[in-house]
Amino acid sequence: MQDLKDFYKNKKVLVTGHTGFKGSWLTIWLKRLGAEVVGIALDPLTDRDLFLLARLSDKIIDYREDIRNLDKIQEILTHEKPEIVFHLAAQALVLPSYQNPVSTFETNIIGTVNILEACRHTPSVKQIVIVTTDKVYENRETMTGYKETDPLGGYDPYSASKAAAEIIAQSYRLSFTQSPILPINQSISTARAGNVIGGGDWSQYRLVPDCIRSLETNEPIIIRNPCAVRPWQHVLEPLGGYLLLALRMSEDSFKYSGAWNFGPEEKDIKSVKDVVDLLISLWGSGGWETNNKDRKSHEAGLLMLNICKSKDVLGWKPVLDFKETVQWTVEWYKDYKECNVYQLCVDQIERYMNKWNSKS
Repeated sequence: MQDLKDFYKNKKVLVTGHTGFKGSWLTIWLKRLGAEVVGIALDPLTDRDLFLLARLSDKIIDYREDIRNLDKIQEILTHEKPEIVFHLAAQALVLPSYQNPVSTFETNIIGTVNILEACRHTPSVKQIVIVTTDKVYENRETMTGYKETDPLGGYDPYSASKAAAEIIAQSYRLSFTQSPILPINQSISTARAGNVIGGGDWSQYRLVPDCIRSLETNEPIIIRNPCAVRPWQHVLEPLGGYLLLALRMSEDSFKYSGAWNFGPEEKDIKSVKDVVDLLISLWGSGGWETNNKDRKSHEAGLLMLNICKSKDVLGWKPVLDFKETVQWTVEWYKDYKECNVYQLCVDQIERYMNKWNSKS
């Protein structure tokens, strides 16, 4: 972790999607490492979003702009001259992608093109991490985790748009950063994370936020598919991977550019029922019931990631087991109303970094 502090201190880092759940946590971590953070995103969706509760607009350079507007994005990058770019801005949910497929494709595909194109014309940018998802794979629902070399797919519009973003990132990498014809001094990687949970997520159609809303109002939790199996992980796990990845890319652009999986150990891949039961137990009250009669769109029943490449080549590994992942999440939601939310997040980041160091 000292390497991260040394690398990010005084660096100017651009985070797209910084008003979102993962983007807010990444912004707080970067600030803790001493970075100067520039954010590009749309407005937060609710008054309880982590970005607002942690008062992040007072701590960073905060731009509210749509990533589909290339001219504005280029203008911001030209003015701010970031050195590292983490691209998290996206339409990030499966179910809304069925309702608004055109907007999903525009944001996740054209938006990614715009970020890469703006970076290409910004010489200060050296490392670019494009965040996608575990759902980029052609999911045959097998009992083995998908490796970075497995075929891409995408049943629903969200998954397809993220798989397309992977192909676009590869095209920019091969055409420009690793091209003998049109070379630029940048490196591009993509990061495929599992199902991320943690404090501060209030998104619709996500398991933990739905659970918390029900628990706070003493209503039964409604779940669609209790047997669905996913690679659940605390939000700090993939974010630590992204931060380490950009550092490694600075050391060897060719070796560390490419696609990377960030997920839990195989023993910690659990069902929806496992998550909800443990969450209720740690909360101290509540119950759940199944209602899938309104489920009209396809949802995968099984999805697993192979993280051997990230462990063996990058030197990253999960820090929290399944119980700790849910426990840290519940702790945040129990505490956030009574404390300084920014400090609450910093405290969890410090605990995480201490555990990371102890496992190194």
